[in-house]
Amino acid sequence: MCIRPARPSDAHAAARLILAAFDSIIHHYSGEELNEDYRAVWLEDWFQQPNNRFSYQQVLVKEVEGQVVGAILLYHGSEAAALDRPINEYLRRLRNDPNAALEPEADLDEYYIDSLSVSPAFSGRGYGTALIQAAEKKAQELHYHKIALNVEQDNERAYRLYQHLGYHTDKQRTLYGEPFDHMVKYLN
Repeated sequence: MCIRPARPSDAHAAARLILAAFDSIIHHYSGEELNEDYRAVWLEDWFQQPNNRFSYQQVLVKEVEGQVVGAILLYHGSEAAALDRPINEYLRRLRNDPNAALEPEADLDEYYIDSLSVSPAFSGRGYGTALIQAAEKKAQELHYHKIALNVEQDNERAYRLYQHLGYHTDKQRTLYGEPFDHMVKYLN
């Protein structure tokens, strides 16, 4: 059992975990309404490529007996525009729209948890908490003093977890037409 940086070979399992965390808005990323299998393959492709928001380079995974059972996607807000650039270029070509782009989710001064997911078969074992703590440790190693996330306002279970771990709501925002609480934690 370990938490480690993701590898391109984790694409199949990790992409499905990431997809589960934000499946309701993935069509904004993929550019169209797609069936679940195609969305997963689309995300796997981006996961295996370096230097983009969904790259293995931005992910820590929880592994149990050689199986990836959890994933947390992270990046610093100051890097978001560069990480989004290849996806935005793809969306502009796909939609034939020079203004098509992902919505910014992270503030420029924060290490951002884009998504967190644990396989339902492994829920309730503290793996989500362990992944968040690993993200906080990584933020500290990188000398970042603020970590943040957005949580859907109707996701009370996740909200309570983040609150329990020391995160607090500093503002509300709308992303892809849905209301979110932006939650932050300041690190030593």
